[in-house]
Amino acid sequence: MPLPVAGEARVALVTGATSGIGVEIARRLVADGLRVVVSGRSAERGAAVAAELGGAASFVRADLTEEGAADALVAAVVAAHGRLDVLVNNAAVDHTGPLLEVPPSEVRATFETNALAAIACLQAAGRAMRDGGRGGAIINVTSRLASIGVPTMGVYSASKGALLALTTAAAVELAPWDIRVNAVAPGMTRTPLYETWASGQPDPAATERRVADAIPLRRIAEPADVAAAVAFLASPGAAYITGTSIPVDGGYLAQ
Repeated sequence: MPLPVAGEARVALVTGATSGIGVEIARRLVADGLRVVVSGRSAERGAAVAAELGGAASFVRADLTEEGAADALVAAVVAAHGRLDVLVNNAAVDHTGPLLEVPPSEVRATFETNALAAIACLQAAGRAMRDGGRGGAIINVTSRLASIGVPTMGVYSASKGALLALTTAAAVELAPWDIRVNAVAPGMTRTPLYETWASGQPDPAATERRVADAIPLRRIAEPADVAAAVAFLASPGAAYITGTSIPVDGGYLAQ
């Protein structure tokens, strides 16, 4: 396909974009004028998200734990659009469990998605951005748990901590090609996963008040709060920002 003309809309790839924060990130990037490829493991949910977002969005199914999946995904984006300007490394799995009892299989499964798949996506996207000659922006979605300790969340925290460390290292190494690498670290966010957890508590309303009271801004984040930070880091307005992590946590880490 011919190279895009100057001024053509930028192209973003959002992994894990079939639910929760990922959907909202894709929605915000479309609103900002980007063409967005959403990706996830569920073809049914992915097709529904792309249909909701309209003609500027499309869906490519990928299980990023499979060998070569990241390369194939990025290749599909470039084949369809001729370029890749933004990668949002959002795909992740949750994990809880007493640290001393977590079996090795669960550790490996958590790191396969949260760290190894994210590294593979960064590598594939970084090569496409380098070879395209336009640079780009990579945003890794980490977590406040990459910076604090919470009982039963040790394996998840370690996987997100690896992604945070990758952010700073990649920012320095990829800077010569004008590829910026940053992270966004959400705090407690009102996703379907949160709603399921809260509704399973003996008193969901009291649980929400307790969670919110531990946050200086006294509310739980909405997915749109996280999407706004991602959109900024993806925008030309952040052209001189790389190697940093923005906590979107209502001031939790500032305490």
